[in-house]
Amino acid sequence: MKLSEYVEHDATGLASLVTAGEVTTMELTQLARQAHDEVNPSINAVIEFYKDAESVASKNAGLFNGVPFFRKDVGASEAGRLQENGSRLYKGYRANINSYFFHRAWEGGLRTLGRTATPELATSGMTESILNGITGNPWDLERSAGGSSGGAAAVVAAGITPIAHGNDGGGSIRAPASWCGLVGLNPSRGRISGGPNQQDVSFGCTREFVLCRTVRDVAAALDVFSGPHPGDPFMIVQPNRPYVEELSQPTGKLRVGVARTKWGMADVEPEVLHAVESTATLLEEMGHLVADMEPLYKSECSKIWLGSTGRRANSLEDAARAMGRTISADTLEPINLKLYEYGRNSQTRAGDEHEALRSMRFHVGEAIQDFDILLTPTMPTVALPHGSVYSTANPTLSAEEFNEANAVLYQYTGVFNVTGQPSVSLPLAQSTNGLPIGIQLVGRFGDEATLVRVARDLEEARPWIHRRPNVRAANG
Repeated sequence: MKLSEYVEHDATGLASLVTAGEVTTMELTQLARQAHDEVNPSINAVIEFYKDAESVASKNAGLFNGVPFFRKDVGASEAGRLQENGSRLYKGYRANINSYFFHRAWEGGLRTLGRTATPELATSGMTESILNGITGNPWDLERSAGGSSGGAAAVVAAGITPIAHGNDGGGSIRAPASWCGLVGLNPSRGRISGGPNQQDVSFGCTREFVLCRTVRDVAAALDVFSGPHPGDPFMIVQPNRPYVEELSQPTGKLRVGVARTKWGMADVEPEVLHAVESTATLLEEMGHLVADMEPLYKSECSKIWLGSTGRRANSLEDAARAMGRTISADTLEPINLKLYEYGRNSQTRAGDEHEALRSMRFHVGEAIQDFDILLTPTMPTVALPHGSVYSTANPTLSAEEFNEANAVLYQYTGVFNVTGQPSVSLPLAQSTNGLPIGIQLVGRFGDEATLVRVARDLEEARPWIHRRPNVRAANG
């Protein structure tokens, strides 16, 4: 197989070629390394390509038989591998636990070849850090790939691998998917186990999953990664059938709530709003019932995120002691240091945070109970230039100001981390200058199946697989 052929396939396609004996897993690993060597100097998305990558083995064939994969440098871990969280505080740290997520990855046939960049502590929507530098967007290197799974998004968009690990605590899968022209799903709370050591991280607001290029890869990834484990805080309702089988099931007639107004302080760019309008019209033409919905909240997300700084401060102090380091400007970037200091002095109690989460889940749930799915922008803007106010290296903002800015950027995504509903960003549009525009679909809690079917319909009606970023392996 040539590199030019490798980059044309999604993960499901590559796995089928391995199963058919048309290509070997070793060849795929070598092609991923070739693609990395060609484009990573431009995008700076991979911070470590394992020296022993060619000897990494998956446990069995699985749905992703031999497909190359990358791990985000925050969240789910591989024992013995570096996990530095994009931070000088964790430099040189090696995890001692294999997360259930990676056990399932290996059982599903994925071969983890290295680590991708993330902003320090996954705090920012811009993947740039003092430790690892700036990750460029393959569509425009002067713009951000998003965050905090920006390295993973850039890896997939540039063709190094067709699928990569990410996680989402406020939009960190969906935002980079939107800005890099990918499919990014944040599953329902509890769908993907955080075990054995992070079963209820951030009270269920943060979930592990993947970024990829096609809906069928999302369906296969749900089958590979979902399922309960002992010690999980609760067991979510299990699907009626494998998610890959949903790809051949009828969608039915759905009630669709459309967000045509801003949910934060910042206006939505006209081209983004036009993409939402166009998608709503398409869904109506498909026979669905479409109606407007009002903004779901005012400032609750911002308060919840700021209220979590006390927990984060305690966690950072524990990590610093374990690493034999101190928390200072030499180990944390300016914004994270301010958030740490804010959290250390915070009077917020765990009960207050729980009540804020409960209240928001209840009121949002009441507001959207008449809809089967919701349609919103993923991000209010196309990819932003590097070095904006959203960078954790920005010394000018206070903790409160940074938190408010983040709430504006993630005005359509963070709410569903709190409510626990599944949501997916689809690359359904482009701006006049060719930048991707993601459209978000949100399902009922536990109902990824409906999202898979609707996403399939939209992918068939407005295919995106032919679109190519400026920086892509085998571009010549």
